[in-house]
Amino acid sequence: MKTRTKLLLAFAILVVLALVLGAAFGSEGQNTAYKPQNEFRLDSWIDLPGPFDINKAVLYLFLSAGLTTGTMLYIANRMQARPNRVQTAVETLYTFMRDNLAGGNMPRSMARKWFLFVGTLFLFIWFNNLIGYIPLPTNSEETFRFLGVDVPSFALYAATANISVPLVLTLVVWISYHVEGIRAKGLVGYLKGWIPAGVEGAAAGPIFVIEVISHFVRIISLSVRLFANILAGHLLILFMAGGLVVLLGLAALGVFTIPLAVAFFLFEVGLVATLQAFIFATLTAIYLGGAVAEEH
Repeated sequence: MKTRTKLLLAFAILVVLALVLGAAFGSEGQNTAYKPQNEFRLDSWIDLPGPFDINKAVLYLFLSAGLTTGTMLYIANRMQARPNRVQTAVETLYTFMRDNLAGGNMPRSMARKWFLFVGTLFLFIWFNNLIGYIPLPTNSEETFRFLGVDVPSFALYAATANISVPLVLTLVVWISYHVEGIRAKGLVGYLKGWIPAGVEGAAAGPIFVIEVISHFVRIISLSVRLFANILAGHLLILFMAGGLVVLLGLAALGVFTIPLAVAFFLFEVGLVATLQAFIFATLTAIYLGGAVAEEH
């Protein structure tokens, strides 16, 4: 018997065994008490005046900011004449952000001015997305005893899966590119630029209104794109890794869902986390460049 056939046979036996055991011992009916959305609920850890309570989203933001700053400072202080692999990778990333991310979407003067902002934004969102796939003890609703101390259970969470974080980042970008446009052309000139060249008379009014709406729609599209993609990825991993099994009360289902959870996890870490940071930073550069362009 070939090795491949043996592996397939062994897997089939495992699936059948799991189904039999699950049907016999692992099915206790649906679990209506389990609510997957609670994994994303923000319970206040430290109460502060106003909307400044400390919760797990704040923790993840601090971690991301610390990783962004600390990693770059650590590497910058260890630059060598003969770069090692890490330095080579960082220099490649730096060149990509400078020449492609910023320089490819903005005039040269704007790229020099805003490169650090766009690059930092990319790294900050990237670290936010990546650490969201590292299990950390942040689920304060479920605890376990460790050395006599109640410790929050480990869970996956990303600050960018909370709409408030992408929304605040989007508002910073939105205000920044309008300020740059007004600074470059003046208020009247900037608003005139919203009407395409050659459009005059009665047609100019509706076109201007459409352009105004499109600028406000950017707030929704830029923030929701990041939020929805990260949230969807975490929900898929949560359901496939055990949430669906708990909800349905059928343990045997885990034989099929856990491999899917691993596949989704690798897909999210390997592609989505980086891609969404890249898209957000690229659109930021495009908006900034478009605000000062002669026609946009």
